[in-house]
Amino acid sequence: MKRVARLVRFKFRPRLVDTLKQGYSREDFAADLASGVTVALIALPLAMAFGIASGVRPEQGIVTAIVAGLLISLLGGSRVQIGGPAGAFVALLYGIVDQYGVANLLIATMLAGVLLFTMGALKFGTLVRFVPVPIIVGFTAGIAVIIGLSQLRDFLGLHVDRMPSNFFSQIAVLRDHLHTANPWAIAVGLVSLLVIVVWPAPGAQNRAGVFTRLTAKLPATIVVLFASTLVVRLADLPVETIGSRFGSMPAGLPAPRFPAFDWATVQYLFAPTVAIALLGALESLLCARVADNLIDDRHDPDQELMAQGIANFIAPLFGGIAATGTIARTVTNVKSGARSPVAGIVHAITLLLIVVLLAPFALGVPLAALAAILLWVAFNMGGWREFRLMQRYSLLYRATMVSTFALTVMLDITVAVQVGIILSCVFFIYRMSQLTHIDPIALPANVAALPDGQRVRAWRVFGTLFFGSVTKLEALIDPAAKSGEIVLLDLDHVINMDNTGLEALEHVYRHTLKHGSRLVVVAPNEQPLNMMRRAGFTARLGDENLFATLDEALASLRQSPPSPT
Repeated sequence: MKRVARLVRFKFRPRLVDTLKQGYSREDFAADLASGVTVALIALPLAMAFGIASGVRPEQGIVTAIVAGLLISLLGGSRVQIGGPAGAFVALLYGIVDQYGVANLLIATMLAGVLLFTMGALKFGTLVRFVPVPIIVGFTAGIAVIIGLSQLRDFLGLHVDRMPSNFFSQIAVLRDHLHTANPWAIAVGLVSLLVIVVWPAPGAQNRAGVFTRLTAKLPATIVVLFASTLVVRLADLPVETIGSRFGSMPAGLPAPRFPAFDWATVQYLFAPTVAIALLGALESLLCARVADNLIDDRHDPDQELMAQGIANFIAPLFGGIAATGTIARTVTNVKSGARSPVAGIVHAITLLLIVVLLAPFALGVPLAALAAILLWVAFNMGGWREFRLMQRYSLLYRATMVSTFALTVMLDITVAVQVGIILSCVFFIYRMSQLTHIDPIALPANVAALPDGQRVRAWRVFGTLFFGSVTKLEALIDPAAKSGEIVLLDLDHVINMDNTGLEALEHVYRHTLKHGSRLVVVAPNEQPLNMMRRAGFTARLGDENLFATLDEALASLRQSPPSPT
């Protein structure tokens, strides 16, 4: 009912609206214009590369960056986030294309868009943050390995018609076709990678301390894209290009149309749809949080999910693939001086103008150069520092991270995340059960042995009484206990109790009754006390056996302990 009430209060308010209402100046637009153009130059080669790596045509990656990028900036809940095709999707989308075809990938993406919008409308944005860090590190590193492995065909110039989506099959195909390596493609790839590595980052200075304006404004990927294309064309090098593999590219956006599909295949798209939606939600909200830290802001996660949903529903109508927030482009946007979502809008419009004007030029881009770009992307997104520092983390943390990483690489990202979450839950239950302990309480002599001969045994419970820790409470049951013994439980340090914990407490109570003994409960906190009341346990226990403090309980026992009920 609470969720339904929240849905009734549905709110759709893009961050752009607030930005413009708060006063948008000419200086703000100038900063956003410069940043948007800069990000577009970085997004162009990445969009083509991610499109090819995902198993579709390069222009589909560019269309995604234009359409989805525009909608995410127009309707999103972040002030500076840049949306578009992302490396996180490469392995997932390639597997879907390999198994179901491109048309069904577009259908699954549209269905994922509906799911993302629903998640935002139901205000599930904050729930995505509950994914544990080791799972994020593990699957991100796994995706980086998959991207890197998938680019070796083009980087080495191997004669392989199509790479399989399975990790072990990819290894076998690469091994079997190594003899077909193209030395010219390797040379183009190595030089391109070297340029990307040594090219000064924006804002960098050379060794002489003189600011290099050209390198500060021109991204290394654009330099590689244009230089490699010119060299290959002028020298007529025998390397594969976008044009030789994919043919012509349209100079502009295609007309929107609903992708063709058949119901016999669509019925199997439930798992891919959920995988695209969950991965898109996770990536976009993580990216938005990174942006928040950079600009000291706070995004609206629910609005962001709804914008992601709309973008992923509309983009496939133009042939686009799945889109999400992109960390590298968003960070570049921030460092380039972006102040509002207008920068993201400029980025999308700039990409459209580039496509309209330079589509024929793109046909000559060597695939080895695009592979070099993606190899560098994979290296930077891997989070390898976390693996180097693994010895600092607990065994449970390492097990979750390594398992997620291995399953992402060898099986499937969906399986990896599912297993990672299950492992995290199991390990959390184990840790919580280890934190719960029951210690004996040293009682004064005039209470431990009462004048009427009754013996008092007292324990203090620490932690949480739930299904993973109830065995510690049940261990208090002593079959050899003498009749008339009093069992005192101090629950002052119990912060939570579930139904299984309450059942264990009931079991202790029934055992004391059966042996003619008495159970005294002391200082239960609000949540455990409310649960005991709702279940009728406090009524069965009786007010004479329930005390607010340990001192009150001990004073009552010294005066006249009643006989068991």
